Amino acid sequence: MDQQLRVEVEGPVRTVVLCRPERRNALDRIMLDRLSAAFEGEPGPEERVAVVRAEGPVFCSGIDLSERLRGETPTGESPIEEVLAAVDAWPLPVVAVVQGDAIAGGNELALHCDLVVASTTASFGMSLAQIGLAPSWFLARRLLEVGGPVLARELLLLGDPVPAGRLAELGVIARAVPPHELEATAARFVDRLAANAPLSLRAMKALLRRAMEFREGIEHDDVDALVQAARASADAREGMAARLQRRTPRFEGR
Repeated sequence: MDQQLRVEVEGPVRTVVLCRPERRNALDRIMLDRLSAAFEGEPGPEERVAVVRAEGPVFCSGIDLSERLRGETPTGESPIEEVLAAVDAWPLPVVAVVQGDAIAGGNELALHCDLVVASTTASFGMSLAQIGLAPSWFLARRLLEVGGPVLARELLLLGDPVPAGRLAELGVIARAVPPHELEATAARFVDRLAANAPLSLRAMKALLRRAMEFREGIEHDDVDALVQAARASADAREGMAARLQRRTPRFEGR
């Protein structure tokens, strides 16, 4: 039976593994529900850190477009937001180990973790404009927080992937290392976090999250309306179908 998502707790480390490599770890509703459950509630008394990783050559290609086209994903909302909010709110540090491309929702999943260690062969991208979609306020806000307005514009408006090495140089992710060094580098981060004082880790994560919460109070109903209009458009249906069929989309602005 395909588990799609596996959660293992061993001593101080909780490991959450995306297990859908045959679909580039695309996030369907089952995976989203299980991801949310993996970060619900309080960590165990021995836990100090969580690790998010994936099987196969791709970290995560984002929301399952075939599911969205079938109407199984609500048009006016992003089901991944609940998952990302749970990761962000988990009281202890979360480390993403990114062995391959992290696109759209996969990019957001990685960047909602506290620290990202990636292979230099990986790329990060937000290809939504290329398929007629748009990110919610919640999703775009994280890009601004971690990358600043210049990188956020490049990721969102162009939609082309950015190499992990460049993100590391910009300080968006913690490290980008050659593939053969990825596991050892990630282990050093995890071991360091696991050895730190748990009350300090909780306090510091809460402090960092609170410092960025001011953006939640900015009025954005008009922006939400634009995002929902894009998601419900004929262009979005055409863009998603074209991406699944590996052809160039024909956008008409409606």
